[in-house]
Amino acid sequence: MAADVRFAEAMIPHHRQALEMAALAAARAGDPLVTAVAERVVDGQRPEIAVMESWLRGLGRTAPPAHDHGPGGYGMAGEEELNRLRTARGRDFDKLFLTLMIRHHEGAVSMAAQELRRGRDRAMRTMAQDVVTGQQIEIARMRGIQRRLG
Repeated sequence: MAADVRFAEAMIPHHRQALEMAALAAARAGDPLVTAVAERVVDGQRPEIAVMESWLRGLGRTAPPAHDHGPGGYGMAGEEELNRLRTARGRDFDKLFLTLMIRHHEGAVSMAAQELRRGRDRAMRTMAQDVVTGQQIEIARMRGIQRRLG
């Protein structure tokens, strides 16, 4: 059970940072495919956060309050990278967003793989499998967009 709790408590802030980055795309992205990626991040990760928060509450635990903008564990963006993303526009935003989000998704896949190796709770293992499957698909899509952007 400890591995399952660690997974949820780490993935919630990880997903929150992805939501923060994705929220920037509507006003800053130049390519509609980048905007679509950001929308899929929101559509996929917001409900996953809710499931993990509910699961933690069922154990009498509370979700971590925020995410850390420190050095990028599991692909997390640092504050400097987030600031660059916040100020970028158009093609510059698109390229940086894709670079950061691919790294972020790869980190989530690594975290989920650990849960699949060590976790025991069925709900958290199912969540981890969904993360692996969904984010690997998104990584492939984002790499395709990166190649198109040059």
